[in-house]
Amino acid sequence: MKPIQRGVLALIIANIIWGFASPIFKWSLTNISPFTLAFLRFFIASILFGIILRKKLALPIHDKKDLRLLVIHALTGITGNITFFFLGLQLTLAMNVPVIASSQPIMVFLFAYLFLHEKFKFNKVLGMIIGTVGILAIVLEPIYYNGLDGNALGNFLIVLATISGVIGMLTGRTLFQKYNPLVLTFWAFVISSISFLPPAILENIQNPTIMTSLDIRGIVGIIFGSVFSSALAYGLYSYGLSKIPASEASLYIYIDPIAGAILSYFMLHEPITMPFLIGTLFIFMGIYIAEHRIHYHPLGKLRTKCQDCETGQSRVK
Repeated sequence: MKPIQRGVLALIIANIIWGFASPIFKWSLTNISPFTLAFLRFFIASILFGIILRKKLALPIHDKKDLRLLVIHALTGITGNITFFFLGLQLTLAMNVPVIASSQPIMVFLFAYLFLHEKFKFNKVLGMIIGTVGILAIVLEPIYYNGLDGNALGNFLIVLATISGVIGMLTGRTLFQKYNPLVLTFWAFVISSISFLPPAILENIQNPTIMTSLDIRGIVGIIFGSVFSSALAYGLYSYGLSKIPASEASLYIYIDPIAGAILSYFMLHEPITMPFLIGTLFIFMGIYIAEHRIHYHPLGKLRTKCQDCETGQSRVK
């Protein structure tokens, strides 16, 4: 496989794992507190990465600007993203989470326009508008039925998690091109573990029985979170991000809703409502209009045999 094809495959696997994460973590959070789970997840993942990398753990960054970017990447792409993700997940349906998060490409386009001064074409602007309608359809869905309840707040927190993840993606893109992505991921995990430690300690002071009362739900959440959703998925994602531009890498997130909806339906018996389907349709329609090129489909990209693939790069129009 060409470098770009390996990057695509890595992104597909990572997003399938993250699609499964919402129902699994929602189930686990009924037994373990969010910050305790977050700390254990990334602390154990840091240890796993340390064992894998061994003597390659030295951080090869001497530029203070890059060090600041790494800290921002960790605190937004991991700490902020996971904090809003866990808090929102406790208040809303698990299948809503990956669908709302799939709006990430639309947010990437918007942030690139606002902060990177990229020029937008008409199709991208139209795609963002349509995608935003889809986001609102899902975020405001609880109001249609129950007024302002916890689900609406939970959906809004997932939007904040997605925005935080976009900032992490844009700050990490430059770093992953310049340095070893696995080493950077290890240090991002270390930084995020440190940031999660104070609230995790506070949770255990307020409830000293958190760790002693763990059952299969909490244990599965810790193992899945540290081994699969953190060490494996973030490693694959970092590798994929080093081979593919951020604007293209973000498009593979639409795999998450498919995996998440299937597992949420069978595992948690969550209903698939009409606003959910309409919102999903609008989000995917917005992404397609904004970037209507067939090679953005993961399987199509894997089959691509173009000059760009030979160099391991992808062209962005």
